[in-house]
Amino acid sequence: QVQLVESGGGLVQAGGSLRLSCEVSGRTFSSYYMGWFRQAPGKEREFVAAISRSGGYIAYANSVKGRFTISRDNAKNTVYLKMNSLKPEDTADYYCAATSGPLNSPIATRRDMYDYWGQGTQVTVSS
Repeated sequence: QVQLVESGGGLVQAGGSLRLSCEVSGRTFSSYYMGWFRQAPGKEREFVAAISRSGGYIAYANSVKGRFTISRDNAKNTVYLKMNSLKPEDTADYYCAATSGPLNSPIATRRDMYDYWGQGTQVTVSS
């Protein structure tokens, strides 16, 4: 049974920073492609960032490029999302996701490519 547990969300002022963590258990973490998604109230869940199994390939949504950084520590079974220069429009529930593939690409950037999801952590950015 694969489990993903997010942490690190909270309330922050615009311009501030947060670091989200997602710890994965149940199988060898380095075998998973990992991603972060977010869902604002009344909106679809959208892609934020993705990272390959080794960490060598990374992708970001245009809306967060240059402000967010995804990383992983395979020794700690954890993927991170460092969020800087936060804006009110970043307010959402943030979810990490995992898939063991197989994929036709080094990273997974679509919701339907992922098999496992965390319960989400709330991020609220005040103006």
